[in-house]
Amino acid sequence: MRERHRSLLTKREREIFNLLIDDLTTKEIASQLGISEKTVRNHISNTIQKLGVSGRAQAILELLRLEELHLR
Repeated sequence: MRERHRSLLTKREREIFNLLIDDLTTKEIASQLGISEKTVRNHISNTIQKLGVSGRAQAILELLRLEELHLR
């Protein structure tokens, strides 16, 4: 079981979702991080599954609610 003080997100998932909040596209995120678009989509899908939500927007809202992400 995950300890409470540990983050729900991996470092890479956090990077990707912060860039999504900044309104970057999957292609732009992939380019900025030097990874493939498929890898970006996989990280997003994994996070959506972890949270039990149905899409990117819901994932962002839930991560903000859980204070895993913060608006800048």
